[in-house]
Amino acid sequence: MLLIVGLGNPDSKYRHNRHNIGFLTLDEIADYWRLGPWKARFSGAVCNGSIETPAGAQKVLLLKPGTYYNESGRAVGEAARYYNISADQIVVFHDELDLAPGKFRLKTGGGHAGNNGLRSIKAHIDGDFRRGRIGIGHPGDKNRVTGYVLSDIPKADQGWASDLMAAIARSIPLLASGEFDAFQTKVTHLAPAPGSDDKKET
Repeated sequence: MLLIVGLGNPDSKYRHNRHNIGFLTLDEIADYWRLGPWKARFSGAVCNGSIETPAGAQKVLLLKPGTYYNESGRAVGEAARYYNISADQIVVFHDELDLAPGKFRLKTGGGHAGNNGLRSIKAHIDGDFRRGRIGIGHPGDKNRVTGYVLSDIPKADQGWASDLMAAIARSIPLLASGEFDAFQTKVTHLAPAPGSDDKKET
């Protein structure tokens, strides 16, 4: 089973924040693949189902921690232990200050770079999990970061955000079957970042 986690804050007032793009991505995946319904479990909300991949049907569990962003590891740890899911079968989608808006990178392991959600997960999970880093850009001043990530995705960015989340959802079969480079490539081609020379597939 593949555990797919999205980071965010559970209250409705945070729903469209930059910090909640992980939650929004999981909603897109669930809708596209008709997974669900969402249920309260593992200190969060989960939905599950099967996705057809090039290697056959793959069971997936989607998890949105309900413990707030900086305590996300508690929910991830509960789910991983219950299903005996190893770190290499966990993918976490989250906002990334160090990537330009609209850029996407899949990464295995590495430091948390000040991201408290990742810090919490690393404290509850042994081994390296994969991270779907969704670029939101940086406000330019570290003192403005909190207000920036807790602000709604601006109208000017909603187009690329919607396209990128849809591209991730469409490309999930490659991720679920372990074709990680192909997943990265397909997402990038389906939703090139603003100003990129990449072209969408036709």
